[in-house]
Amino acid sequence: MSPKKFPKPVPKPGRDSDLAMKRAVALKYSPEQSDAPIVTAKGQGKVAEAILERAREHGVPVQEDAALVEVLSKLDLDQQIPAELYQLVAEVLSYVYQAEGMARKGGGTG
Repeated sequence: MSPKKFPKPVPKPGRDSDLAMKRAVALKYSPEQSDAPIVTAKGQGKVAEAILERAREHGVPVQEDAALVEVLSKLDLDQQIPAELYQLVAEVLSYVYQAEGMARKGGGTG
């Protein structure tokens, strides 16, 4: 007789399950200091929430891209992004620079 296999419990919808699934990665790009953006923070759940809250507190624009976060979260802290990700990250940085420009002009992003 083979052992019974039980399905994994499915989290109940709500704040706790949403929070557990949330991921965030913070990048820093200083052309005078490095050739490519560097991963400065990453985490999931409550750590991700803290990263996002800190970004909001400092007026850092946030771009949501689950696929990019998935890839970037595999990098080590203080690691430069690999060349294969330059195009994707350039698109995010373009969004950030546009959002900063609009904020300076008083236009806001939402």
